[in-house]
Amino acid sequence: MNRRATVLNELGLAPLWVRREQLAAWQEAANSATAAEAAPAERTAPHQTTPAVSASEPSFTPLAQAAHHKIEAQLEHAPSTISKAPSQGAAAIHQVLQARKPGHTQTSNPVPAQLETPLDERASAIAQMNWAELQQAIRDCTACKLCQTRTNTVFGVGDPQAKLVVVGEAPGAEEDAQGEPFVGKAGKLLDNMLASIGQRRGDGVFIANVLKCRPPGNRNPQADEVAQCAPFLHRQLELIAPKVLFASGRFAISNLLQDDAPISALRGKVHQYRQLPVVVSYHPAYLLRNMPDKAKAWRDLLLLKTTLEK
Repeated sequence: MNRRATVLNELGLAPLWVRREQLAAWQEAANSATAAEAAPAERTAPHQTTPAVSASEPSFTPLAQAAHHKIEAQLEHAPSTISKAPSQGAAAIHQVLQARKPGHTQTSNPVPAQLETPLDERASAIAQMNWAELQQAIRDCTACKLCQTRTNTVFGVGDPQAKLVVVGEAPGAEEDAQGEPFVGKAGKLLDNMLASIGQRRGDGVFIANVLKCRPPGNRNPQADEVAQCAPFLHRQLELIAPKVLFASGRFAISNLLQDDAPISALRGKVHQYRQLPVVVSYHPAYLLRNMPDKAKAWRDLLLLKTTLEK
């Protein structure tokens, strides 16, 4: 392959270009073969005629011929200055010609996940479910990859007409095995915390998680998992219509308040979720590892008690 052909090939234009001598040979052959058959209306001036080629040979637009002549001149007069990398102009010409090819499809930028309609349609469908339909939808859910590793979905437990809803983050190993939120040591601590302010699991209290399936290895919930599960929690809260929400742990707080501030900056005050008061505090599993913060959690419980009694 000579230098001219090499550069054209690097430009990505080689399939479209042939030498002018070959074009002239094709034109002469085509004129001889079709002189008696061609209609006058189909004949054009010599410098405008398009070579008659077989189905396997390329055809040329005026833009292609002009670009071909320009590149030929550059190669003949300054061959040592031509770079192997395609110029922006050549790349643009190639893109235009490719777009003109039959069957070419223009690709558009991908739609961000948060703007795709399937998720919106799914959330709209969940928002119309009753309690039994919601339970079935969560049990059968395969919207994210957590369905592949779970043992049980964790819908929630307690009074469906509760005044208080406790919202946690995600099921752990024991919750996954039993299908119930807040069991094990963290669950026992939560029960003791509720009892200290006169509340009891299942009696005017409902307990749920943001995620309905356990993340492998108890890792933190991922954004796509929260996005798929959040409509379930929101519908649960709409159907229960509690008086107060108690958000336990960073991911539960962030989901309800749409605020990524640390818990230390958010606790000690009453927040709002869709006109419902929200009191926030540390997750019981965190308190088991950080005993000194139990005093802060106790103050959060007193604020929760006061808010419930209003």
